[in-house]
Amino acid sequence: MKLIFARTNILFIVKQFFKTCLINLVSLLVVFGLTISTVLANQTPQVVKISLGNTAGALKFFPEHLEFRAGQNYLLELDNPSPIKHYFTPKDFADASWTKKIPVGKVEVKGAIHELELKPEGEAQWFLTPMKAGTYKFYCSIAGHRESGMIGKIIVK
Repeated sequence: MKLIFARTNILFIVKQFFKTCLINLVSLLVVFGLTISTVLANQTPQVVKISLGNTAGALKFFPEHLEFRAGQNYLLELDNPSPIKHYFTPKDFADASWTKKIPVGKVEVKGAIHELELKPEGEAQWFLTPMKAGTYKFYCSIAGHRESGMIGKIIVK
């Protein structure tokens, strides 16, 4: 009888121990998650300027290659000096990033922020944090623009 009682007490103690560990682990993850969110939200963004075309009507991005660091806040300052509209479409990069905000001016935000339309002389600000390392492509989705070279590459380290 004493052996059964002792075994039951040991099992109870082990279950309580693991239950307490699990509760502490979940609490730690919540606090850590909130801390990461707070750090990301309060971090001064690094400004990256991107032009969609130029005044001569070139079908390319300036610059065509961008490098980011995962976990760093960025402010993409996009402009379209071109006489025609262009799209900035970084779908996979957008999926692997956290968008803080896009103040709306002469910009249309499409879908789940996968594409920005900039009309001639349009400007946009996109506050974001890349969250996943990798190599991503961006392009203008207007027919013929991508094929003419309006593409670029983003590397997130």
